Amino acid sequence: MVRYFLFLLVLITILVVSIAGLRDYSFLPHKTKRPPIEIFPDMVRQPKVKAQAPSDFYADGRGARSHVDGTVPVGYSAPEASVQASEGVATMGSPYSVVVFSGKQDYADTGKIGTNWGNGLPFTATLATLERGRERYQIQCAVCHGATGAGNGIATKYGLVGVASLHQQRLRDMTDGEIYNTIVNGKNTMLGYGAGIQVPDRWAIVAYIRALQLSQNATINDVPVTERAALTGTNAASGTTAPPKP
Repeated sequence: MVRYFLFLLVLITILVVSIAGLRDYSFLPHKTKRPPIEIFPDMVRQPKVKAQAPSDFYADGRGARSHVDGTVPVGYSAPEASVQASEGVATMGSPYSVVVFSGKQDYADTGKIGTNWGNGLPFTATLATLERGRERYQIQCAVCHGATGAGNGIATKYGLVGVASLHQQRLRDMTDGEIYNTIVNGKNTMLGYGAGIQVPDRWAIVAYIRALQLSQNATINDVPVTERAALTGTNAASGTTAPPKP
């Protein structure tokens, strides 16, 4: 019985090795340059197109193909709205205006001014901008960073560790351009969201993050003078305290 078992084991082993194929002869004392024994062609030698390599499959001899006309880079939307005739730059209208697809690598695209991270938004933020940023933040960011940016999103309840609070001083001091870059490319354990968030929405999220940071760290001095009275019960002009409302 044992003899038949050993015979079948050896037979099956030889069959499996023969079908799977030997990738090389590295197990031999002296390697050979002969191709390995294969029943089926090895995947490393299958006919395929390799990027940045010549190919005789196409008439121009190149493996890499030219972009299809109208191709838009990841994270951008197709040029629409108005086009400035002088520069040929498409811009996005309401709720905010920013270069959508200019073919350039400027501050709106990279978050950098020269070789340094820039500060400020590449468009004028409005209430609609913050609302759009809040919406995108809730979809893409709140699951980890939490609704208020405290780093306590639902993902942290299921074992995700190391989520940063957006209210720590290091991130409050971080430039807008670097926050933008983090959204696009990720940082540490955070993956990049450049493939899923378009350029204007990235900046809208940056604006909303700044609003979150201000909401958790603001002082009375951050409130416009004309509106402080409603919060403190003082007359902003005279400095006197208004009587309490009934």
